[in-house]
Amino acid sequence: MSVPASRDEWKERVRENIRQGAELNAAFVSMNALAATIATYGLFANSPAIIIGAMIVALLLGPIAGVALALVDSDLRLLWRSLLTLSAGTMVVMVTAFIIGLWHSDIPITDEIVARTAPNLMDLMVALAGGAAGAYASTSPRLSAALVGVAIATALVPPLSSASVLIAHGETGLGLGALLLAFTNMVAIQFAFSSVLWLTGFRRLSHTSGLSVLTFLRRNAVSLGILLLLSIVLTASLHRAIAQQLFETAVRTTLGQVVDHSTGSHLAEVRFDTVPGSAGPGTTIVRAVVRGPLPPSASQVAAMEAQLPAAPDGTALELRVRFVETTVINRDGRLYKDAGFRLD
Repeated sequence: MSVPASRDEWKERVRENIRQGAELNAAFVSMNALAATIATYGLFANSPAIIIGAMIVALLLGPIAGVALALVDSDLRLLWRSLLTLSAGTMVVMVTAFIIGLWHSDIPITDEIVARTAPNLMDLMVALAGGAAGAYASTSPRLSAALVGVAIATALVPPLSSASVLIAHGETGLGLGALLLAFTNMVAIQFAFSSVLWLTGFRRLSHTSGLSVLTFLRRNAVSLGILLLLSIVLTASLHRAIAQQLFETAVRTTLGQVVDHSTGSHLAEVRFDTVPGSAGPGTTIVRAVVRGPLPPSASQVAAMEAQLPAAPDGTALELRVRFVETTVINRDGRLYKDAGFRLD
């Protein structure tokens, strides 16, 4: 069954739009530099709204779409041009954020920056869905590819900017984690984009080979292999994150139950810090803030520490209690003045 001429013309228009989006020009460089600037200051301000708003001017989806189309169409010229544009855009974002990071080296690392340093399997799934949405919008006349491009850019510019800021602050290890997130998003978006293009009929050469599925897989073998490797690594990271969350929840629950047994005392806050060891796995320090009329003794702190679950990463556990004396007074006078800290 022949394809209508109008459909062929529509596909060619989509192809031309993608090719234009993969071009390296002054507008591409300028807009990505501006996006990196806004995103970096949004990261410093710890403001998700500014970070998302910065992506309105980002243009990193274009070259990724170019790579996807080149692999589907077996267009080596477009492939190399798109890879060059993507590499240039990535460098523009990272260099811009690095300069800003050096300039503001006195600003501490914020939660928005740290949040992008530990990618896991959920980040990979989000990137795959985002890439598929971007491809579908690009090939559908009813949808705006620009809006989807903005959403996808949020998965690229912020982690790249976070990596540069962390490296500028001397936190290379955390910076590499943010780079891994950006790389994961790029590969996942490209593969999802290629898959949607192939499914919607953008397979100019494979259509005549008789082996369209095998041809598609062969052309995307590198992306698929990287995705499989990343899925293994990120699954392990997700398991570690879940284990850490369960551990922290169990610690808070246990300490809360213990402190509640002491009349007039309550658990105000619990924080976790890991101190690396010189020869061993290190120590997980549990910092608990307890408010009440009388402080616990050292032996009582040791007894509380013994009730805590083991750290999932194999580190030794140390409980440190910061006691804040609290006086509660009603119309009859001071309450809990004779209440001592106890564990049962």
